[in-house]
Amino acid sequence: MKIAVLGSGIIGVSTAWWLKQAGHDVVVIDRQAQAGMETSRANGGQISVSYAEPWANPQAPLKLLKWLMRDDAPLLFRLQPDVHQWLWGLMFLRECLPARVTRNVSALVAMAEYSRGVLRDMRRELGIEYQQQERGILNFYRSAAEFENSQKLAEIMRDHGVDRRIVSTDEIVSIEPALAPARHTIVGGDYTPEDESGDAFVFTRELARKAAEAGVEFRYHTQVSRLVSVGGSVSSAELIGPDGCYESLRADAYVAALGAYTPQLVRPLGVACPVYPAKGYSATFDILDEQAAPVVSLTDSEHKVVYTRLGKQLRMAGTAELAGYSRALNTARCDHMLRLARALFPSTLDFDNVCHWSGLRPATPSNVPLIGRARISNLYLNTGHGTLGWTMGVGSGKALADLINGQRPEPEFPFLG
Repeated sequence: MKIAVLGSGIIGVSTAWWLKQAGHDVVVIDRQAQAGMETSRANGGQISVSYAEPWANPQAPLKLLKWLMRDDAPLLFRLQPDVHQWLWGLMFLRECLPARVTRNVSALVAMAEYSRGVLRDMRRELGIEYQQQERGILNFYRSAAEFENSQKLAEIMRDHGVDRRIVSTDEIVSIEPALAPARHTIVGGDYTPEDESGDAFVFTRELARKAAEAGVEFRYHTQVSRLVSVGGSVSSAELIGPDGCYESLRADAYVAALGAYTPQLVRPLGVACPVYPAKGYSATFDILDEQAAPVVSLTDSEHKVVYTRLGKQLRMAGTAELAGYSRALNTARCDHMLRLARALFPSTLDFDNVCHWSGLRPATPSNVPLIGRARISNLYLNTGHGTLGWTMGVGSGKALADLINGQRPEPEFPFLG
């Protein structure tokens, strides 16, 4: 079949790669100049199977109320005159029920574990280097109450076979000596040695290059303006090319992998897509003192930020802002991140030349992504991965390719269709 993949982030490129491996004629459409230039560009870098947790949990509503008026809150919900945001918020509250949390964790862990295995196989077979580290993820807590509350969800993760080991402050410093100066602020943590990290943008770009060599057609600087539906199926995709002219792309099947922008494309066709943009921030620093910089990927649980070593740089990322589609930087949030980084690594990083970035994560209320066939016969969705796009990306692409090929994907996951 001829298949059009709309979007060239980690999700779209992975889908295109696996569809091409199955023998399909694949074309990828993206408005950017190259693959991975939007949400895959500068994320936190963690492949965090052991922390594949939903934001929606029984403690979340109270925390949201507490953070409501704080510009530097880990999760900031700014109400907009947008019915989709309000509906998303109501669905989020429903997903905070304990039974739904357990179900969502099960789905997320299944896809995340599968995807990590697929990534390891691809890395071995394709020889792609992307500043990968296989040193695990160390999650540290600054308050005893936060540490105790976290263990309830950690227990659910362990019930799903996740090796999430509780560690003392001394063990934390032993695992990552770079945290020694801050040990007096840390009460405990958990460590997951099987987790990994790496640069999602570098991987996406390299996989796109290999996919192009294998015969996938990439059309950049090209925007999808709408999908044309006739008789219950998509007959064509209307594109705006680099010259500004409209053209029509016909294919046998279409994959919508446009991240947070997917709902805008599919809703006019009557396709439900409960995805809302959750703006995340990152700051990338050059490392001045390599001996003092962390090598294990870190998560500061209280402030919901991560630190990942990417070669000679350190990537700090996190927070979430549900406030529409603007990518404008919130100065208060950027300044707060800088204060946190200075407190942990005061003389290790180049704070005078920080690279700030924001990206719109495509979040579902449950954090479980939408993967599979939509209510329109030849339209497929691969979106809604939230903060776990890098963690679940390559596995989501392979699983969707299996579905399109009429095969049953390996992970136990609630696929659409």
